[in-house]
Amino acid sequence: MLQTLYDHLFRLPLPFIEKLLRPVIVYLVLVLLLRLFGKRELAQLNPFDLVVLLSLSNTVQNAIIGDDNSITGGIIGAFGLLAINWLVVRTLYKSPRLTRMLEGSSTVLIRDGKVDVRALQRESLTHEELVEAIHKQGFEHLHQVARCELEPNGTFYMESVEPSKAEKNHEALMTRIDQLMQEISGLRQQMTRNS
Repeated sequence: MLQTLYDHLFRLPLPFIEKLLRPVIVYLVLVLLLRLFGKRELAQLNPFDLVVLLSLSNTVQNAIIGDDNSITGGIIGAFGLLAINWLVVRTLYKSPRLTRMLEGSSTVLIRDGKVDVRALQRESLTHEELVEAIHKQGFEHLHQVARCELEPNGTFYMESVEPSKAEKNHEALMTRIDQLMQEISGLRQQMTRNS
């Protein structure tokens, strides 16, 4: 009985090397497919995208572990996934050129308050999704956005036409500091004349 329990929990029905290769191959294929299908898959998850991602994880599960429900097989599969991810991250960190090639470049969606309709179409984003993204960044209207880019990782980068409140406060503070420095310089000159 103990032998049967041990066999069910820890014995591998597949060779060790196959258990390592399966998650590596699936990982690389998924990275390639997500790159091919675009940044939109990472940008905003609408209900349809969420269903696809959840189904995708279930679909590739058997490809990763095969006909193996053992603890050992699960640990080897998890190790394979973590190891290939670690290797890819380290490789991309050391090679910016390879990173740009694999991740792609950002896409400009808005220039000077004007939407680039072709860029939206290339990224499969609707006008409503773009408006929702600018609202999340604190803008009320498109004409307030000087530049909006969809980054390769699916995040939106935005620049305002007008300086932000923080930028205005910083500028006012710097102006006041310059005035104070001039006053201090004037006081020093008076003190040296009086001495």
